[in-house]
Amino acid sequence: MTTADMGPRPGEVDDVPRGERFYQRLLDEDTRPVPASLRATSAGPPDGAGIAPSRYFDPEIHRLEVERVWNRVWQMACREEQIPEVGDSVVYEIADTSLIVVRTAPDEIRAFHNSCLHRGTQLRTRAGHVKRFRCPYHGFTWNLDGSLHEIPCAWDFPQVDPATFRLPEARVGTWGGFVFVNTDPNAGPLEEHLEDLPAHFTAWPLEERRLTAHIVRTMPCNWKVALEAFIEAYHTMTVHPQLLRTAADTLTQYDVYGPHVSRMLTAVGISSEHLDRPLDDAEIVKAMLGSTEEEIVLEPGSTARRVLADRVRASLHRRTGRDHAHITDAEALDGIEYFLFPNFMPWGGYLTSFAYRFRPDGNDPGSCVIDIMVLEPVPQDGPRPPAAKTRYLGPDESWTDAPELGVFGRVFNQDGARFARVQRGLRASVRTSGTLARYQESRIRHFHATLDAYFTRSD
Repeated sequence: MTTADMGPRPGEVDDVPRGERFYQRLLDEDTRPVPASLRATSAGPPDGAGIAPSRYFDPEIHRLEVERVWNRVWQMACREEQIPEVGDSVVYEIADTSLIVVRTAPDEIRAFHNSCLHRGTQLRTRAGHVKRFRCPYHGFTWNLDGSLHEIPCAWDFPQVDPATFRLPEARVGTWGGFVFVNTDPNAGPLEEHLEDLPAHFTAWPLEERRLTAHIVRTMPCNWKVALEAFIEAYHTMTVHPQLLRTAADTLTQYDVYGPHVSRMLTAVGISSEHLDRPLDDAEIVKAMLGSTEEEIVLEPGSTARRVLADRVRASLHRRTGRDHAHITDAEALDGIEYFLFPNFMPWGGYLTSFAYRFRPDGNDPGSCVIDIMVLEPVPQDGPRPPAAKTRYLGPDESWTDAPELGVFGRVFNQDGARFARVQRGLRASVRTSGTLARYQESRIRHFHATLDAYFTRSD
């Protein structure tokens, strides 16, 4: 398929965004049944409103986010497989909140506020296996279910009722192999927050993936600056020029659904409109495979997408023992990236399954923490491999220092290299609003509209 004519065909409405029109026509050419989720188009209104620069550094905005968002909303804390055994735990922190997420039974996960009921000391500072939660300061100890186990010199605390002196809990829910937490007892159920996400991921069940890498890095920018770099492809030409040979960046389809969910679909195996000339199919295959010497010859009638997708299907079969002959070219190749408000991005499809998370770094509006998870299909035979250990990158390290990320480490570095400049430029701006593309940055506008709704909620 070429990108030359993106106008409407006879009988088509003429106000469909060109990215949507291109991608849906591309799906029409697929030789396998296309999942209904990829047909679920939902373009946002063509609005050009911008965002105030102060949103990214104003301490009052951060305070509102903590009070109205982080303290009220469902957010991903970990993968279930990161706490596989009873007593396995992780510490999830966001602003002032610190939670111990722990498996308390084979089929039960709880989240306790990570603060001793004596004088407030953190009970845990890192992930690990525990039998009980013991305060390192004075030895107050609780059982895995949050009930009191011991108070040293209990005779000196006659005011304490052991039956009710329990660790306070946050709410816990699971979806797709992920554990979600919510500190608001009055919030709606996780299922309500997920909106259309479970239905869309029916074709790509994330609970059938295994965690092969989890990389965490602190970056010098507001969490929204980092997040927004991953919900638009508009920056590809400048930031990731090596991708222009194999990705149709300007023809990405953008969809916004309920207030919590949005998506973008970027076709792979098609060259960008930003190139001086479109690459032919053999050139695209060669660029995708990183081959400089091998001669690429395509059979008559074949395309780069079909050749590359067949290679992905064969690779998946070798790695998992499962037959992937049914998956579409789109599922095998394309960037299928979803966003769940406020800070979680799971990928669909099969080429690469990432999951991203973005958090403020404590209470510093100018710093954030980024988690990158890599998820691979679980092999059909044999036991499920254990989850990869979390790797924390230091201030002198970059994403390429994590070999688990492969060639994507360079891509993440290219994004990260701009973050400090964006943050500094936002502080230097004398304008009251930035300028957003009507379509290609519609997910950013959708995200901020949801933030606004949380800021102004009366409940």
